[in-house]
Amino acid sequence: MEKSEIKGFIAKRVAKELKDGDVVNLGIGLPTLVPHYLPEGIHVILQSENGIIGTGAKPTEEEAEPKYKTDAGGQPAQAAPFGCYIDSATSFGFIRGGHVNATILGGLEVDQEGSLSNWIIPGKKMPGMGGAMDLLVGAKEVIVAMEHTAKGNPKILKKCTLPYTAVHCVSKIITEMCVLEVTPDGLVMTEINPEFTVDDVKAATAADFTVASDLKDMTA
Repeated sequence: MEKSEIKGFIAKRVAKELKDGDVVNLGIGLPTLVPHYLPEGIHVILQSENGIIGTGAKPTEEEAEPKYKTDAGGQPAQAAPFGCYIDSATSFGFIRGGHVNATILGGLEVDQEGSLSNWIIPGKKMPGMGGAMDLLVGAKEVIVAMEHTAKGNPKILKKCTLPYTAVHCVSKIITEMCVLEVTPDGLVMTEINPEFTVDDVKAATAADFTVASDLKDMTA
């Protein structure tokens, strides 16, 4: 698989997880591609933790008011028709109250216990974890969408080495190589990209996982 194809491939597979009418929160980066791949007939309500329910298309330069309306990544944003703007207290009450069906986030590290580290890169100045901590414990489903490795190093580990964003929170991990579900008994690979073998996935993964007896093709 070409490097340029990876993010779109992951986003397309993640889009299959969403159901019509779901309220979905998207992390910055790769997760923002997911709406472009929604199956026909599936419409979701996008929520931004800094105060938009029903996020619309990215505004044009003329429409943008970056000083007043931005998404969680600080980019110009606006509500879609019938969407609304709310204050931060209401937004986080919405998240903590369990009203977000799914949050899709990137990850620096995920471990076999379903814990996630995604807010700090050693040696680099970062703005903080933002709303990720609340989303990880408030959303009904947490999907981590990320490349399987970083510069050849595994990102799926037995235990995260970076500071945790939250522990025991991830429902599913989707990469360009496979789909891993987090279960009480550990990670289970339920789907695989036919470009790779099970041994390829094991070589790129530092966590323990089992292979489902009915392992599926993630491109089907």
